[in-house]
Amino acid sequence: MNISIKSASRGISDLFRLLSHPMRVRIILAIGEGEACVCHLEAALGSRQAYISQHLMAMRQAGILEDRREGRFIFYRLKNPEVLCVIRAAGAAQKINLPETVEDKERPLSCTCPKCTGDFL
Repeated sequence: MNISIKSASRGISDLFRLLSHPMRVRIILAIGEGEACVCHLEAALGSRQAYISQHLMAMRQAGILEDRREGRFIFYRLKNPEVLCVIRAAGAAQKINLPETVEDKERPLSCTCPKCTGDFL
């Protein structure tokens, strides 16, 4: 499918605009190639649930994230993993070393989700 440069640049600019907020980049890096619940993101990022949820909603509405419910927990994952590649490429351009996978980061002790506690529902 051929797309004009004008149309392509508009779509790319929209993505960069959505990712321009540092909290959204932090959320995507915290989710990584796996998935994370809101309580995990709250503990990992040190921010309030309502603040994180606003950013999650914006990214979900833009089609960057998708979610699934497991009991009372909602888990978020990247709908298109290429978004993580864009962030990693931006980090590399700035000579910033980012973790490669979710497993590279420790799970927060204060997260009570089934994935962090090992208590699957």
